Amino acid sequence: MLTKVKIPLPELTSSILALDDTALDPDQLENLIKYCPTKEEIELLKGYKGDKENLGKCEQFFLELMKVPRVESKLRVFLFKMQFDSQQVRNSVKLKRIMQTILSLGNVLNQGTARGSAVGFRLDSLLKLTDTRARSNKMTLMHFLCKTKINLDRKLLRNIFLAEQAYYLLEVVSTGKKVLEQKLPELLDFPKELVTLEAATKVQMKCLVEETQAFSKGLEKVVQELSASENDGPVSETFCKIVREFLSFAEGEVKSLTLLQSYVVKNADALAHYFGEDPARCPFEQVMSTLLSFSRMFVKAHEENCKQLELEMKKAKEAEKGKLKK
Repeated sequence: MLTKVKIPLPELTSSILALDDTALDPDQLENLIKYCPTKEEIELLKGYKGDKENLGKCEQFFLELMKVPRVESKLRVFLFKMQFDSQQVRNSVKLKRIMQTILSLGNVLNQGTARGSAVGFRLDSLLKLTDTRARSNKMTLMHFLCKTKINLDRKLLRNIFLAEQAYYLLEVVSTGKKVLEQKLPELLDFPKELVTLEAATKVQMKCLVEETQAFSKGLEKVVQELSASENDGPVSETFCKIVREFLSFAEGEVKSLTLLQSYVVKNADALAHYFGEDPARCPFEQVMSTLLSFSRMFVKAHEENCKQLELEMKKAKEAEKGKLKK
């Protein structure tokens, strides 16, 4: 462990008492906390009057740490202070319009059935768009979503997607009928409006609440250690000064963080309601995961459409060259 602490032992004490984050990093602090001398080890060494050089490196390390009153508590304050300083889905207009398109497609394809006049759909339906295939098996509804326009003729849409052959789709493209790529190209990059989506999928509401509570408890321990350190005398003067400055800032931040956490939890539920879901059945984590998967599937389908179009254009050019040679 000592090899991970780069500063000389004589400077270790002053660095801890000065809360010097240029001398120690969080990993080193965690190791120092882990290997702090126990009460028994302190009792064995506190009366030592001999030459320190005669002791092993571990004992010398313990003696150095013992110069700091309540060293483990101060190290935890140090770590807490160091770690202290470590876009919204509902604002995405493009995502809203994409979902309106999906609803329109679903209603057209289900026309004449009990599901043909839906006013909405379940969020997990987004992940089933790649399961619905044309009879040619070459195109999924996700691929078609990336091509279609909002007000595409209903009869033509059903023919395109349900016909035995896929030539209807080629006809739409080749005759220049307006598709989403042409009429609403700005919707194709809707994932760019959700740049924090992947990070949001890593947020666990329960963990967020627990971490906020941990900040509050950590701050309480900082206050307790400051109170105790004020009786240490000159050895802890610098420590106390820095901790007071830290508390003047941190207490306000933790208060804001607590309010923000309450706001986040409230809005996490509101997000589920926004998509017509019950937060109890479709919690925040599931909403985020579903949207991220849909976003990735959409991007992949669009890229495949582009490659397919390039291939078709290449074949058309080759065919045209063949005609000219004849």
